[in-house]
Amino acid sequence: MAEDPGARIQEMRAEIDRHARRYYEHDDPEIPDADYDRLLVELRALEEAHPDLVSADSPTQRIGGRPNPVFTPVAHTVPMMSLHNAFDRNELRAWAERVQRRLGDRPVGAYAVEPKFDGLAISVLYREGRMVRAATRGDGRTGEDVTGNVATIAGLPRRLGGSGAAPPAVLEVRAEVYLALSAFEALNQRQRDRGDKPYVNPRNAAAGSLRQKDSAVTAERGLSLWCYQLGAMDGGPRLASHIETLEWLDSLGFPVNEHAARLESLDAVEGYVSDLEARRHDLDYEVDGAVVKVDDLGIQAELGADAKAPRWAIAYKLPPEERSTELLDIEVSIGPSGQATPFARLAPVFVGGVTVTTATLHNEDQVAAKDVRPGDTVIVRRAGDVIPEVVRSVLSARPEGSAPWAFPRHCPVCGQPLRRDEGAAATFCVNFGCPRQVRGRIEHFVGRAAMDIEFLGEKNIDRFVTDGLLADAADLYRLDFDRIAAMEGFGAVSAENLRASVEASRRQPLHRLLFGLRIPEIGQANARLLASSFETMDAILAADEDELAAVEGFGPIIAAAVRGWFDDPRARDLIERLREAGLQMEAEAAGGSAAAAAPQTLAGRAVVVTGTLEGFSRDQARSAITARGGNSPGGVSSRTFALVAGADPGASKVNKAAQAGVPVIDEAAFERLLETGELDMGGPDGGEAAGGA
Repeated sequence: MAEDPGARIQEMRAEIDRHARRYYEHDDPEIPDADYDRLLVELRALEEAHPDLVSADSPTQRIGGRPNPVFTPVAHTVPMMSLHNAFDRNELRAWAERVQRRLGDRPVGAYAVEPKFDGLAISVLYREGRMVRAATRGDGRTGEDVTGNVATIAGLPRRLGGSGAAPPAVLEVRAEVYLALSAFEALNQRQRDRGDKPYVNPRNAAAGSLRQKDSAVTAERGLSLWCYQLGAMDGGPRLASHIETLEWLDSLGFPVNEHAARLESLDAVEGYVSDLEARRHDLDYEVDGAVVKVDDLGIQAELGADAKAPRWAIAYKLPPEERSTELLDIEVSIGPSGQATPFARLAPVFVGGVTVTTATLHNEDQVAAKDVRPGDTVIVRRAGDVIPEVVRSVLSARPEGSAPWAFPRHCPVCGQPLRRDEGAAATFCVNFGCPRQVRGRIEHFVGRAAMDIEFLGEKNIDRFVTDGLLADAADLYRLDFDRIAAMEGFGAVSAENLRASVEASRRQPLHRLLFGLRIPEIGQANARLLASSFETMDAILAADEDELAAVEGFGPIIAAAVRGWFDDPRARDLIERLREAGLQMEAEAAGGSAAAAAPQTLAGRAVVVTGTLEGFSRDQARSAITARGGNSPGGVSSRTFALVAGADPGASKVNKAAQAGVPVIDEAAFERLLETGELDMGGPDGGEAAGGA
């Protein structure tokens, strides 16, 4: 029997109303914005199919939520409307076509495009240039008086000036209040320090901060805002376009976002949206889309609005970064170091621009703190290239009779007991011979940044370990290539290619070998430091913790981890078998190579490289430094001799160099430094070298 559309519409309205109250009135949403949008889309489609069932109180006909009775109500002179959404390029073009049809043969002209900020909309009223009131959007017609709290926001002018003319008698400015990501992290750190629960996201934290009864609490939260439009205005200049309006607001001292742009075509608008999506995580505030408007204010007035939103604007929503889905099961993976990491098996969900089926749960404590369980509906977040993670469960949707998930006590791969040391967050399989650990160590060893052995991917490593050809990295140098040639999927040519790649890896420098051994705390940069500081494997083996800690950037924690690894008899045995296989156990400068013949102009000096150099790759620049007796750590410190800054240098390194008094030199000065060991800070005009702060 077909579902009664009237009953479904009533059911959806009740569900949307419940979520709207949590979002707008309690600042405690239960589902992500994208899921709320999908509910509205489904309801709107049902109402369009059954127009006789549309009512004025439907969520599709309303704006926002009811004002909170704790605050004094404020009636908006000009309604604060919402925006219709476009979720893909086709919907954006359909909006543009609707606009053009209303205009007939007249051209739309330019579009104004801005980021869509994920914050809280407010109205700020000025009389004779003085701020007199601020209110939330509320239901679009009536908001909440939050004047005292808005007055604490830095950057919002209390009195107007700067344009050279008298301010309008009445000026209402629309703005979006937000919490910068840096301020959000600082706020949550204070919450954690006090033992309080951290806030879920910046938008909710901003909304909760704006609705504080004590404005002193609001002030300490560090709210910000962007002004994006005018409401009521009496007096002032005659403004012809939206972008002109933003420029005028900027001249009055209002914060206006720098990424607002006037674009002449819809193709350019689509390019703007693509660019915004690519760089959204470079911003210190959250954006969930772009707002596209007809730029001409006269055309805006002619197009007007429907019951909920203006016809001359639309919000293009970027792919959602949070969605809800079903958590099918919780499993545990074993990493190359033996760490046991829980992860969620999910019903497929499109989030962050990709379809996600698994998400990390980090560790046992995180699973317990979030209390996520198989069968739960969970919120999944994926931002940029970050690994998807489960944020929380939707408790109202939890199945009856569900029980908390228990972390397993035995390794799911080898069956040996798992161990979690007292005070540690991570759990480990301590069986060194666990097949997953063996595979992981070999995968790392053959990687491009380590020994760079080609023709040996994960599937072949798994196959060789299973067949008994590999038990550790040293076994790579005694592989039976005749046996491999006879294996299915190989043959004489592919086996010979693998043999040649293994042979070539014997010549890899010491720092690559050190990185490939997967020593705790030793990444690529620290592997170079270790090799350049001690020059031979034997010297590293003989070094005590104090000597290791003296390496620039190491310290006692790294030194203890490194010393502990080298003291393991299994590590010593592996190194000796690699030595017997003919691998390089001396750094190039100590091994009689051509590099050793280079003059030791940088002996004992640390030179850091940042940005892109024309004559050197990053590895070549570091090799040139170490070949001359220096080292090239990854970060700047007070002991750094010089910072080489190429094109697009890292701002944090340049700033730290300036603070520490470290010379910043360009590529030409770097070449002279390699040759002479002396800093030449004179540029062509006698000033500082390029990149100096």
